[in-house]
Order: sequence, then C-alpha cells, then structure tokens
Amino acid sequence: MVQTLPGADRPGTDVPQRRRLVTAVPGPKSQELMARRSAAVPPGVGTALPVFVERAGGGVLVDVDGNSLIDFGSGIAVTSVGNAAPAVVAAVAEQTARFTHTCFMITPYEGYVEVCERLNRLTPGGFEKRSMLVSSGAEAVENAVKVARAATGRPAVVVFDHGYHGRTLLTMTLTAKYRPYKAGFGPYAPEVYRAPMAYPFRWPGGADRCADEAYERFVDLVTTQVGADRVACVVVEPIQGEGGFVVPAPGFLRRIADFCAGHGILLVADEVQTGFGRTGDWFASTFEGIEPDLVTTAKGIAGGLPLGGVTGRAELMDAVHVSGLGGTFGGNPVACAAALAAIDMIEAEDLVGRARRIGELALPRLRALAERHPAVADPRGRGAMLAVELVRPDGRTPDPALLADVVRRCAAEGVVVLTAGTYGNVLRLLPPLVMGEDLLADGLDVLDAAVAAALA
Repeated sequence: MVQTLPGADRPGTDVPQRRRLVTAVPGPKSQELMARRSAAVPPGVGTALPVFVERAGGGVLVDVDGNSLIDFGSGIAVTSVGNAAPAVVAAVAEQTARFTHTCFMITPYEGYVEVCERLNRLTPGGFEKRSMLVSSGAEAVENAVKVARAATGRPAVVVFDHGYHGRTLLTMTLTAKYRPYKAGFGPYAPEVYRAPMAYPFRWPGGADRCADEAYERFVDLVTTQVGADRVACVVVEPIQGEGGFVVPAPGFLRRIADFCAGHGILLVADEVQTGFGRTGDWFASTFEGIEPDLVTTAKGIAGGLPLGGVTGRAELMDAVHVSGLGGTFGGNPVACAAALAAIDMIEAEDLVGRARRIGELALPRLRALAERHPAVADPRGRGAMLAVELVRPDGRTPDPALLADVVRRCAAEGVVVLTAGTYGNVLRLLPPLVMGEDLLADGLDVLDAAVAAALA
C-alpha cells in the first residue's frame, strides 16, 4: 500500500508517490540529453546523476524516460514542502499574473515585507529584528558579513573547518574545502580565519574531549592569532551541510556563543541548509538554546524558488547606511509569494513535527545498517537531515570509492541520494518533509540493499 502524501487530494499533486522503473537509469532519453548538455554546458557545472527530470511532485522525480525516482535529496534541502506543492504553485501563478518584478529598491511590494515579518517572527530570539531578502544562500552569508562589519567596525571573520558557505569570492573563502569549491579561483578574500570544528567522530582526542578541546583551540586562535577586538563575527552552521552533516559536540556552540557575547563579536548562524523545519525545529540553533545575532536563510524557504534572507537584531541591521544593502532580484515578488505559501504549509501541516518523525524512522535504520556493516560509520543528524560515513576496514579511513558505488547502485534502483563531506565519503539524506512513510521505507530498503551489494 502506498501511503497518501499530505495534500495529495489537492489539484496539482498528480505524481504517484511510488518508485517505478521502466528503463535502466539513466534511460536513453536522458543519455541523449546528456550529450546535448555536454555540447552546451561547461563541465565545471557538475551533475551528480545524469538523469533529466520531466516533472516532479511530493517526494518523487519523474525522468524523461518515465522512471519514477524516490527523492532523498530535495534539490539539496530546497523542496522541503514537496516538489510542485499545490499551494506554492497556486501562489506563484497568482503573483505571476499580477507582476513578476519591479525591484523592491525601486517600487516596493507587500510580499517582501510580509516575508521579512515572518522571518522576524520565526528565527530564534525574542528581541526586535529586521530582515532583508536576496536570491541565494551565498548572497545571504555575504550580506550578513557586511552587516557585521558595518555594525562593529571590525574587519575579521572566523569560520570553521569543514564549513561550507557558498561560491562567491567571500563565501568561497569562508568555505573550508579546497576542491571543488576553491581550486584555481584564488587569491581569496582577506581577514578570514579558520578554527577547528568540534567534529566528534574525527576529533583526534576522541568524542568525549571534543567539545572542550575544540573550544580551547578556538579561543586560542581568536585571542592569539587574530585579536578578539578585531573580530566582527563568527560564522557557523549549527549542523554543517556540505562538510558532512557534522553535528557539533554538545555544548560547543553554546560556549562559542557565550565567548562572542563577552567580546563584542557577532554570532552569525548559517541556517541555509538547516532552516525551515529540516532538523525537527524551525531552526537548528534552537537545539543549543542559541539566539544568534544574525541568521542566514535560503534553500527551503520558498518551495523551490530562489530566495534567501538575512535576519538580525534591529540595531545591527539598522547600522548599515541607506542603499548599502540590496540587489536587483533580491526578494523577487514571485519568490516571496512562494515563500509565504511554503511557510503557511509548514505551519498548517506541522512539517516541523514531520521532520522529527522522519528522523525517528530513518535514524534507527541507519544505525542498524552500521551495526551490520563496519564500513558504515557514525550515523548522525537531526530530523530529516541525516548522514553516515563510509569507511575502510579500519573504521576511520574515508572510502569515497565505496560511497560512489553505493550511490550508483541506489540510482540504478530508482533512489536519489546525495554525497557530502570534506573527504568525499559521507552519504546524506534530505527527504522532503512531506514524504510518506511507505515511500521513505522503500527508499531505505534500497539503500540497505545497495550497501550490502557494494560490500559483497
């Protein structure tokens, strides 16, 4: 039996929520399109899976060959409310019919203001806030640093090992991983400093000592190499995304926040991948009781349309001079309409709770997989943001070749999974929050079989 997708009775949700293969993956039509892609698009724009999508709905992607694939990637945590969610589609259609663009900096519109009001209400912190809108997560992080520098008058930014913050010059510099994100693109932006992340599985002193030792090294870096009075902000992902879904050791982020507060340093929470219910709360900062000075958002905010935001304490956001923030497409009215519909859907259907339920179902499956196969290590994550590391027989050495084999086998059976990690060995799961439990179980069954076959 296929469990009904929430909202499946609404017009527009016409993609059956089940896996179905009619050709090999990729099929002949996808292969033809890949040939055209190679002739038209540079190889620098990578493709994880050479399958061209014709339509999608809920947690299923339908390719041009008619195969229905289970989507455990959500377009990298973007389609949290499901692909082509009817409420989002309707809001976009209505707004598009009225107007598609004016530029908020020229003639404003209510949708931008309403999205900012929602962000001010939903992000952590009971203080007065302001928000601004952009078109991507990288833009959001870049603008948060601009705000921090303007508000503090300080130049330096501290980030962490394994962090990912974007592909612009500044955010590429903030990002830790050299290849593919930084290779050949230097020189990088100045006044960026990197501290160790409290990564329990890979901490040299062991998980028990991770939080204390990582914090001590952070303090040493800031006080001896940078100067605490020169640091404008610390930028951190409450759960690291591209770096491997690293959940910092308990207490580490709280201590970082306290240090920042004691030294006039602003704490910027990069919630681009963790925000909007993904981890089982609206924002992952809440799990450590943190109220960041600035929060960056994007990805899951607008049901698939490009939108990002920076939300912060009112006095910080107000510190920037008039016209110092903005951008032609920032807060596009169609994207704002999509965001309002997506946020309404998250609230009305308790998709935050649904994310917790996905974690309750999926994380034990990953732990059981690790118990059966020593090559599967450190099942981790929160809510619908979960991962495992694939390692060699010593239980520690990353095994990216094994991961590539598992991903290939999953795809061949109609399940899209994503990779991540500084060492290219992390398998991550980001299912849409609306995914039915039967569909989720089917996808996990395929993953289970793929790991077993790859290790046989």
